[in-house]
Amino acid sequence: MQQRQINRGNKSVNFTLPAPVGGLNVRDSFDLMAPTDAIVMDNYLPLDTKVALRRGYQTYVETKYPVKTLIEYKKPGDNRFIAIAGGEAWNITSIDGVSKYDREFNESRLRYCQFKDRLFLVNGYDLPQTFYVDDSGKDHFEDAALTGEGLQLQRLISCTVAKQRLWFVERGTQKVWYSENVGEIQGKLLSFDISAQTRFGGELIAVANWTQDGGQGIDDLTVFLTSEGEVLIYAGYDPNDANNWELKGSYRISKPIGYDCIMQYQGDIVIISEDGYVPLSKALPLEQANASQIAFSDKIRGLVLERTKNNKDKEGWQGIIYGRGGYAIFNVPVSQQFEQHVINVNTGAWCRFTNIRAFCWGLFQGRAYFGSDEGVFLFDEGYSDNKVHILGEIQQAYSNLGNDGLKKIQLLNPRTRSSTKYALVIYTNMDFEERKVAYRENLGSYGMTKWNVAKWSSLANPIGTKWATLKGKIRSQWIANAATGFKASLVFKTKTRGNLIEWYDTGFRYEQGSGIL
Repeated sequence: MQQRQINRGNKSVNFTLPAPVGGLNVRDSFDLMAPTDAIVMDNYLPLDTKVALRRGYQTYVETKYPVKTLIEYKKPGDNRFIAIAGGEAWNITSIDGVSKYDREFNESRLRYCQFKDRLFLVNGYDLPQTFYVDDSGKDHFEDAALTGEGLQLQRLISCTVAKQRLWFVERGTQKVWYSENVGEIQGKLLSFDISAQTRFGGELIAVANWTQDGGQGIDDLTVFLTSEGEVLIYAGYDPNDANNWELKGSYRISKPIGYDCIMQYQGDIVIISEDGYVPLSKALPLEQANASQIAFSDKIRGLVLERTKNNKDKEGWQGIIYGRGGYAIFNVPVSQQFEQHVINVNTGAWCRFTNIRAFCWGLFQGRAYFGSDEGVFLFDEGYSDNKVHILGEIQQAYSNLGNDGLKKIQLLNPRTRSSTKYALVIYTNMDFEERKVAYRENLGSYGMTKWNVAKWSSLANPIGTKWATLKGKIRSQWIANAATGFKASLVFKTKTRGNLIEWYDTGFRYEQGSGIL
């Protein structure tokens, strides 16, 4: 009998997959996602060449009541940081000198704007307030000195500055009130009713200044936004002067969410709507509407639609630009909790932050803070959530790893950098399966298992590994994996308190399909 010749050549293939710098994708089907996108991306930030675990937060000041508003007052050399909690106003500029202002509110969630050296605060139920610091450094909290024929001051619920004037929205109407004269911080307000121009009803909820380049210079436009998603665009400076006030267009977009639906950045207006977070320059067909200066996309539209379906009427929707981190944060109420949808403003890549119970966000001297149940917290500080673990989870998009055929993945090599040792769960889901593996906690220096010393099967969880790294250096080490299929989705999970983790790419070693089965 002739002996059958067996080909014993090496069938292993090495493939390197970059980390999911494309960020979260809740738009495309699993089969159509780019391999550098992510199906899940919680508490990891997509950067230019890597993804990095977000930093944590720590207590800044404690309060007796939930903090609903955080405000920064700006004056050269004399800034103030103000918190509104339980209807009380607090000076929290310094944690060593927290003091209560002699000012109370029936509603703690306020809208505010600063014009010149005056801060204006309104909530639709209390008399509008003004705050300023005089030349001697003394703080003043006073009723705003505003008047107007037929004006009910307590109904003013939103404010902004446009055309060197103060503008106030009257709650439950389509009426806006504005300063009679340019540059005034007190005195008479005049009304402008947009109801003659609107077609879909609802109430006026926001006014904003929109700076656009029309090709022959910069155009400053005034935007009026209603609860039904109707947008009126006006050019000019004075609604009382027909020669200097012109309606440029009336448009319909998706419905905005709440009175805090406007976020302004570099001249553009980003609207928090039921359909997503959309720069006005991308939503309207105006000739002046140039490309947005923020690289927004619709890649998380599916997630936003899911959240707005049941939570659009809840308090807490808000957007801020966090320049120090290079990203924008959109605060989202979810049932009794909160999550944050976060975008890298340079690349347009999204992710999600979890386990941050933020009723509101605010910036003070470039740092980000949020208000919660019983205090204000400093964000982007330290490597734990107020001494609690940060749970990081990424499920990368499915990839054929350079080969459309059947494959058996034997080894994984995540290239990471971290400040200390940490425990890592890493494995592959194959062909759209939904396997879940629990976190392993940060073990510090104790109990680390060196590679090839303990038997793999001796670990409590054969899919999880106690992962060590050399401080300041990129770690490269192969980890056993056993999965067979056509497409692989890498799952990368960490549970840490005390680590800054950066993930660059992952090496795969697999056998090709011939002879596997």
